[in-house]
Amino acid sequence: MNTLKDTEQQLKALANKRRLTILKYLNAKGPASVGSVADEIKLSFKSTSNHLLILAKADLLEREQTSTTVLYRLVRPTSPVMKTVLTIL
Repeated sequence: MNTLKDTEQQLKALANKRRLTILKYLNAKGPASVGSVADEIKLSFKSTSNHLLILAKADLLEREQTSTTVLYRLVRPTSPVMKTVLTIL
């Protein structure tokens, strides 16, 4: 169950064009590494990694480390906020 503070944190994380683009990409493609997301959205590896961490801290993405690669995927089941955003994207 989302608290008001959780919802606020998610909305703040979503209030960025790059992060919305990342969510759209992950929703269409599924799990992806930082490098593949960076290539897709035409952003540096470091900046992409920072955006992904913000989304993960807001409980919108899950991280899975395999060896030296970190894969990001959308959290399932999605929160009401995320469901609404994905419908719009």
